[in-house]
Amino acid sequence: MKPEVEEDTTKEKTKEEKFDPTSLNLKPGLTIKVHQTIRETNAKGELKERVQVFEGRIIALKHGTEIGSTITVRKISNGFGVEKIFPIFSPNIAKIEIVREARVRRSKLYFLRNYKKRLTEKLFKQ
Repeated sequence: MKPEVEEDTTKEKTKEEKFDPTSLNLKPGLTIKVHQTIRETNAKGELKERVQVFEGRIIALKHGTEIGSTITVRKISNGFGVEKIFPIFSPNIAKIEIVREARVRRSKLYFLRNYKKRLTEKLFKQ
């Protein structure tokens, strides 16, 4: 009887937990880390997979919790503003971590595009 129980636990451990974006309460103003899997082929033709992390602030959330919902994440890199649009239900997104939460009173934070980094830090300090 005991070996059967051990087999069941090993099957549960081998099951990979899927990322469920509906469990997160994503909203504008959150600072998040998006872990995105990227598949590449090298010169030899071998398939290589890696995880790339993009950390930034959510400036827009579109289409709520539907299948086609997206988030726009903005960060400042080397003095330049970089924005990426991520489909939340994409299989390429491994996970989303919430780093910091800021209280904002707008649903779209497009005005942050005109602000300098120093002003946005002052605006979102806790």
